[in-house]
Amino acid sequence: MKLIFKKSVPGRGTTIFDPLSQAVQPLPDSLMRGDPPALPEVSELEVIRHFTGLSRRNFGVDSHFYPLGSCTMKYNPRIDELTASLPGFTGLHPHWATIPAARALCQGALAVIWELERFLAEIGGMKAGCLQPMAGAHGELAGVLMIAAYHRTRGNHGKKVMLVPDSAHGTNPASAAMAGFSVRTVPSAPNGEIDFDAFRAALDETVAGVMLTCPNTHGLFERQVAEIARLAHEQDALLYYDGANLNAILGKVRPGDLGFDVMHFNLHKTFSTPHGMGGPGSGAVAVGERLEAFLPGPRIIRGENGDFDLMTPEHSIGAIAPFFGSFLVGLRAWTYIRAHGRDGLPKVAEAAVLNANYVLARLKDHFHAPFGDRCMHECVLNATRQVAAGQVKALDIAKALLDRGFHAPTVYFPLTVPECLMIEPTETESRETLDAFCEAMIEIARLAEADPEALKQAPTSMPVGRLDEVKAARELNCSC
Repeated sequence: MKLIFKKSVPGRGTTIFDPLSQAVQPLPDSLMRGDPPALPEVSELEVIRHFTGLSRRNFGVDSHFYPLGSCTMKYNPRIDELTASLPGFTGLHPHWATIPAARALCQGALAVIWELERFLAEIGGMKAGCLQPMAGAHGELAGVLMIAAYHRTRGNHGKKVMLVPDSAHGTNPASAAMAGFSVRTVPSAPNGEIDFDAFRAALDETVAGVMLTCPNTHGLFERQVAEIARLAHEQDALLYYDGANLNAILGKVRPGDLGFDVMHFNLHKTFSTPHGMGGPGSGAVAVGERLEAFLPGPRIIRGENGDFDLMTPEHSIGAIAPFFGSFLVGLRAWTYIRAHGRDGLPKVAEAAVLNANYVLARLKDHFHAPFGDRCMHECVLNATRQVAAGQVKALDIAKALLDRGFHAPTVYFPLTVPECLMIEPTETESRETLDAFCEAMIEIARLAEADPEALKQAPTSMPVGRLDEVKAARELNCSC
């Protein structure tokens, strides 16, 4: 497919009617470009065909099954997109909320934020919430900054360590380090859960907090989480919940009831916004009573007359994002929660866990399942059996799936599992889709035995074939 610049023909173009040009004073010469931008000269039809052609070469949730473990790439209802596109919301300027005289113009938006924060606090079993963080890792950072502020106000100056299991999401150690903590890694036990004896050995008076992903990135619920919380609190350490996998327990278990003091929600994963490939994201946080006074500010409060105003908590860590975070992502989440209701949200978790266990049951005889035959919302397999037989690697399996119309699952993560294939079917996929995916995986496993070289050439039907990824990483070409 030619670049659009290669399709350019001098003098070719289209007529664009700009109604504003008739009503707005032309820009003064001092603000005009010196030279016009070097744009391709093509007709409107050529532009439409070019970008439509590009879109057909993409993999996306609307066109393909996207089983990325850990990333939760699921279909998002269009009603949520409709709500987020209403002019009464999209036409607001965020400055209006910060100007008392203009606050009356955005009471509806403030009401949505105020209500969503309460929805999230209830779902998480927490006291209060905040929508400011712009993404999951940003929510992590907000959480550990609140933990740091909590210990400072109590004079706990020796609390310098954050415990992070090796099965946590990869951004956890970075967030803790950015908040000024040193990270102490806790290994996993052979069953894929945290090594409880190693945890107890690592827990001492220097520990400020424990960051847990539950279910963890092995797709397993930490069955000793309540005891972990009890022991952490005995040392005056706080427990942080990484909410990236919340769709596995949504409406079934509340992290606050398990003993967690602070958590983040990936609104774009659990509550409906297309995730991945650069966003948009939202990492809203919720806290228990210990940390309510430390939430980012300003916060929205509701007065006795029903109007919404702003206030800053006593020990607030301050604003961590402009205004109220990714407002339209929050609006989608508000619509999603409203549409599902109290009875519908638990069904999300039920379907997510059922789908993952169905995939695991169908594939465990063809690929190694390092943590047994049960999982939560995602299942972890690996290609160690194929590698040991001198056949193919996880990367070859992932590339072969592209030829069969499926995006690859997450590979080589978590790092604790060699040749990992991490599959999250999500709650939105049908049994027919899962069967088709499993049949493709089984066919690949059989082909690995019969003709492994065929798989090593994959993909062969894509616009771009197998790339030299090491060369691409070492010899960056940014000329495009």
